[in-house]
Amino acid sequence: MIGVELRRCFSCGSLRRGRARASMRPMFRSACVAFALAIVPALFAQSSAPAGDTIVLRAAHLLDVERGALVSPGEVLVRGNRIVEAGPSVTHPSAATVINLGDATLMPGLIDAHVHLFLHPGAEDLQTVVESVPERTIFAEIAAREDLMAGFTAERDMGTEGAGSADSAVRNAINAGLIPGPRLRISGNAISILGGHEDAIHFNPAEHISSNASYANNASELVAVIRAQLKEGADFIKIYQTGADRFIDGKFTTPYQYTQAQLEAAVQETARVGTRVGVHCTGEPGALYAAQAGVASIDHAYQLSSETMRIMRERQIYAVPTFAIAEYFAAHADNPATAERERTMQTFHATEFRKQLAAGVLMAVGSDVGPFPHGTQAREFELMVQYGMSAADVLRASLINGARLLGWQNEIGQLKAGYFADIIAVPGNPLAEISTLSHVIFVMKNGVVYKK
Repeated sequence: MIGVELRRCFSCGSLRRGRARASMRPMFRSACVAFALAIVPALFAQSSAPAGDTIVLRAAHLLDVERGALVSPGEVLVRGNRIVEAGPSVTHPSAATVINLGDATLMPGLIDAHVHLFLHPGAEDLQTVVESVPERTIFAEIAAREDLMAGFTAERDMGTEGAGSADSAVRNAINAGLIPGPRLRISGNAISILGGHEDAIHFNPAEHISSNASYANNASELVAVIRAQLKEGADFIKIYQTGADRFIDGKFTTPYQYTQAQLEAAVQETARVGTRVGVHCTGEPGALYAAQAGVASIDHAYQLSSETMRIMRERQIYAVPTFAIAEYFAAHADNPATAERERTMQTFHATEFRKQLAAGVLMAVGSDVGPFPHGTQAREFELMVQYGMSAADVLRASLINGARLLGWQNEIGQLKAGYFADIIAVPGNPLAEISTLSHVIFVMKNGVVYKK
């Protein structure tokens, strides 16, 4: 049997890669800076002016997310930043700008419930040490644009990985129309215990390298850190509940970081001010403690017990599987042995995922993008279909469940009157071929056309 120790990386919560790829960082930095200088003028011109106050979008089809069916033909009437009508035909006001997208499918903008705007490909255990927060914020702005142009009009950023509350600045700039990017729910720094996940435990302790998470070792410290993060602009709170992971002789284990009572204190504190907690949690018993405490989501969810799945189903707690990142790491591993370990873990995860589907666990779509290139995370949809969900269910997981998880239900995720005009178009039929989501040809967010 294969004996594998899977250590989560210091900077992102993904499987840790060695320092051999550190040399990629300067190359990435130069490319990003050059790219930023080239696109800045175009970005401001593109994001500052909508196509018109009233717009009619026309295409061969329109996706009805709830029914999991296409409406043919499809039209959407947009006035300002809201949808006024959607269906096979809509009113055509005399002053409307008509955008005909031909043989395409109109659908709501995609929602990714687990992203890292402050991470990029490379030696992710080092990039947060050697790059300054201002530099990483510039990269995050570029990443936000890449995700938007790929059709992701709303995202939940699951931690800046040591950049503190810098994500609130990116969110605010997007909201003010200063830079292009998705609607964001942001968490600031995630929270972890001393010596736990994200605490630079693979480095020389004498160097006193800062943790990529904020320390909280008990319930009172959790409450104090939560209050500080909310003051700095966090929309929700992310807590690391498990790590480091091990998969040895076919058995998966991961230590928990917080007890049920400690997590309950965190959940109660966030509920007091109307927000929620999402946890990085790969297995038991940490997942059970999180479910019993009433968190909003269990992200990664490699292993869930029957009791955990029962509680998640009853309390409508979402699992966010994050398959795409493991596939990327397997394809870009430093050596064949590491690649095989990644594939072994992915197979285990896919098997457990099918059990979760059979148990009725609610799913949201989250890719963990950042350690792999931003704008490519539509691959997550393909893998969820490959591992057992129908395309219609995966789309509902992203658009309906994702909107609920982000707290924007009845505002995004469907093409309905009164919803925000976050609309994309893809060639072909995503219900028949989910990979078409990787080829977005039109992007509108908040009534502004960003890609046509």
